[in-house]
Amino acid sequence: MAEQTGKLHEARLDAPGARCSDGPLSSDGRKATNTEQVGTDSSDAGNDALDTIAVIETPEQIRFHHRLAGPVPRALAYLLDLLIRGVIAALIFFALSLVGGLETKTFSQAAPGLMLVLLFLLEWGYYVLCEGLGQGRSPGKKILGLRVVRVNGAPATFTDSVLRNLLRAGDFLPLGYALGLCVVAFDARFRRLGDLVAGTMVVREESHAYRRPVPLQPPPQPEEMADFPARISLPRNLQEAIDAFSHRDDLGPARQIELAESIAPALARHLGMRFRDPVRFLRVLNVRLNQSPGGTKGKARAA
Repeated sequence: MAEQTGKLHEARLDAPGARCSDGPLSSDGRKATNTEQVGTDSSDAGNDALDTIAVIETPEQIRFHHRLAGPVPRALAYLLDLLIRGVIAALIFFALSLVGGLETKTFSQAAPGLMLVLLFLLEWGYYVLCEGLGQGRSPGKKILGLRVVRVNGAPATFTDSVLRNLLRAGDFLPLGYALGLCVVAFDARFRRLGDLVAGTMVVREESHAYRRPVPLQPPPQPEEMADFPARISLPRNLQEAIDAFSHRDDLGPARQIELAESIAPALARHLGMRFRDPVRFLRVLNVRLNQSPGGTKGKARAA
């Protein structure tokens, strides 16, 4: 059932900072495999004509739209992180002065070299740790709603964070990130040298309004609800996928049937049930799960 669950998860909006839609990108109807495009999104052109969108299409023809972060928001995030690093450096210097005492001759001689080492570790390790452990977000990026992701839309890994920050010193050359800004200006996805090496990009995270479940017509009948077992035991990720599917109102009828048929038969066998309409079966099941103590809205632990 895991493979079917993965297909149904494609109907969700799981990629960070992304929104998705179904349908192929190519005009000739060819099915792309992990292809990428960068261009303006017509639905957003009226809001921000200068912004760009990275469009990534999965083998299932689900398109994820990532709004790219340009130089200005990234520079503002860097300034916020610079302020935070300055506070940390001041606290470290103050702590060292208390521990070693700046009046001693030995510590006074070693202090400049020690501080340079600590500043290097802070400059490099700050981003590696924050982005590696913070799902691609440093504090500055988090405040401004930015995130580092891979160019295929997947979350950036800790290794990606190490690689993209190894070349931060190169981006800084000759002064004030001049080289990095030049690379960003000529790259379609606004990537600096570190991003090019690590295969990452910086995107804006978009908040999505809560979607109500698509109304069932006709509403679930008592006899339909009674057909389900008294206690339904399903994995949590599968319950969440069914719930997300029931909230999607932007899928065409054919796409709804295709997604529902990928998992409804296995679910029906698991529950010992039969169905005529796979889409209605999943949505009625979602209503039943939300009424169950172990469902997506319950507090009990799912099996």
